[in-house]
Amino acid sequence: MIERLLPDDVSCAATREETVPDGTLFPEEEALMARSVAKRRNDFATARACARRAMAGLGLPPVAVLHGHRGKPLWPEGIVGSLTHCHGYRAAALAREQDVLSLGIDAEPHAPLPEGVRELVTLPAERERIGPQAEEGSGALHWDRVLFSAKESVFKTWYPVTGVELDFVEADLTMYQETGPGGTPGAVRGTFTARLLLTDPALPTTLRGRWRIEDGVIATAVLVRPNWRAEGGA
Repeated sequence: MIERLLPDDVSCAATREETVPDGTLFPEEEALMARSVAKRRNDFATARACARRAMAGLGLPPVAVLHGHRGKPLWPEGIVGSLTHCHGYRAAALAREQDVLSLGIDAEPHAPLPEGVRELVTLPAERERIGPQAEEGSGALHWDRVLFSAKESVFKTWYPVTGVELDFVEADLTMYQETGPGGTPGAVRGTFTARLLLTDPALPTTLRGRWRIEDGVIATAVLVRPNWRAEGGA
């Protein structure tokens, strides 16, 4: 599903498996997971297995994927990428930095956000915009969760480039739903624009991405090219 949201020069790999065989992790990765509970270990391992498949798609040998500040994956030199995992879906997306400056992906279960979370991660203007969409026949679309996932993809794209951490209320997203054939029966898809509420005039202020809902999973993705800063946005 992630591959439908990103261009052809991005190598994507995904799985709906919850576990991977023993021996999947490199020793350095095993060390990171030594004291983790089973769920955390499975999330970590399945995402790394996807990362290795995505590396192969770029003609790269498999290597360990450790992490830095805020869990940022540490990729081989010259590579940018993003990982995601939720119940029933794990994915990786990688590209060469000569082609892509940064990218972010996220997956979430297609279900409402837990009680009280919506108000913490959305702005009043966002809630006002998605309210009418839900009332105009969007049916069972859980716009709050789609919006949350889109913000995760925005943050995963933004931080590696700028080193600036964003709060959920520092990005104002507008969601759009597309119509017409979606490539898979029952799939719902669209785009979004993120306006970053920052006061630093040296930083770009706009990011754009895509979203898709299929088989109970929401996937979102954002990508920026190397000329992003010069153009002031994505």
